[in-house]
Amino acid sequence: MPTSIALSSTNIRGRLRTPAQCLAAAAVLALLTYVGFVLQVNQLTISLLYLLVVVAVASLFGFAQASIASLFAVLLLDYYFEPPIFSLEVAGPGILVALVTFEATALAISRFHGKEMRIAREAAIQLAGMEQLYELSRSTMLLDLHQPLGAQLAVLIQRIFDLRAVALFDMRLVRQDRAGDWETDEENLAKECYVSGAAQDDPQTQTARRILRAGSESVGALVVRGRLSPLLVDALASLAAIAIDRCRSFEKEDRAEKARQSEQLRAAVLDALAHEFKTPLTAVHTASLGLLELGGLSDLQANLVALIDGEAVHLNDLCTRMLKTAKLNPEQLDLETEDVNVPGLVSELLSSLHIDERRNSVQVSLDSPALSVHVDRGLLAMILTQYIDNARKYSMPGTPIEIAARKSYGEVLFSVHNFGPSIRIEDREMIFERFYRSPDVKDTVPGTGIGLSIVRKAAEANHGHVWVVSDEKTGTTFFLSISDGGRRTK
Repeated sequence: MPTSIALSSTNIRGRLRTPAQCLAAAAVLALLTYVGFVLQVNQLTISLLYLLVVVAVASLFGFAQASIASLFAVLLLDYYFEPPIFSLEVAGPGILVALVTFEATALAISRFHGKEMRIAREAAIQLAGMEQLYELSRSTMLLDLHQPLGAQLAVLIQRIFDLRAVALFDMRLVRQDRAGDWETDEENLAKECYVSGAAQDDPQTQTARRILRAGSESVGALVVRGRLSPLLVDALASLAAIAIDRCRSFEKEDRAEKARQSEQLRAAVLDALAHEFKTPLTAVHTASLGLLELGGLSDLQANLVALIDGEAVHLNDLCTRMLKTAKLNPEQLDLETEDVNVPGLVSELLSSLHIDERRNSVQVSLDSPALSVHVDRGLLAMILTQYIDNARKYSMPGTPIEIAARKSYGEVLFSVHNFGPSIRIEDREMIFERFYRSPDVKDTVPGTGIGLSIVRKAAEANHGHVWVVSDEKTGTTFFLSISDGGRRTK
């Protein structure tokens, strides 16, 4: 009810404004006429004064008021200053010329003034829009990125731009958030806009639809309802897309930071567990060796003690690997590089691994007995040991294990080949991730999934690179390439 009364009073004031303006113009013309008649101003002077009044009315009020003022000025000019005086008789063309001049001036001035007013209004609207966009861009920097962005952004846009309704669709979350008054059949308006991929403006309902793009990628859609220019809606959509893209970047950084913290925690746990296990394993190993040296055991007892000793050694080796992988961060690792003779290292590793030649024969192919590489000897031995151990575990009985090393284009290339289950393409990168095991073999071959992750970190520490090639017919080959220049830290 109060709104209706306010609108009615506004309409009444609007209807009364034009007559009041015409009366004001007439009053000024009447005053000029009186002064000019008393002072006996000549016809040319009073005509110029009337023209000034017409120009002022056209500038202040518009063409309709100026046109009425022109007619009234011509009547006064004819009645008081054009012979015969006190008569509206048109004795010559002067009055008609004055009327045309006044009307043409009123038309020209009003059109020019209207154009200037229109430009001023547009400038004011653009300035207000820029201020709103600035406030929105500043407010988006204060949003809580740990909470859903869409709901916060929709409310913010509605409040700053004083819109009736706002709907925002985030493609990555497949989520639509709304603010304001929407009809029941408009629940998925923003999502439908994104699916259609079309930006539209509906002047009748004052609804604008825009696709949100971050670069060349579509990240969502925005639908607003209210009085906004198309250019302002475009700018608003760009800011919304930037806010969504910023939220995505924040989430990536947050995940990376959590992964880094998780990696640090995992390394600390591995380090602690390995140290805790090494003490009892050393005691078990010492006790088993002592029993074997004392003698007096039956064959069965000796075999059991030997088994205990062997498994204790194996567990101790596993703990050593865990310690290595906990410390294999390039920025924390102090390499002890040296010139390593490759044939000598391979021979040493094969003698320590005790490979059953009856199950798998070992074939070694090296460029020359003098082949060497400048690396950390312990890390290189760990990489090759893991490769050879994997080949032994996964190869089929009766098939050979082939170990090769050669110099090629300024680097030394190592390879360990075996015939066994092939590795799927999608697993060939994943198997170098910590604790990952291929679904094809994790239930048939025992393992922890940390060996190859240690291999990759050890290779990266020596500025090397590891990869695998696998095929059902030709078998599986693990590669290691290390620059012959090496990094000399000591």
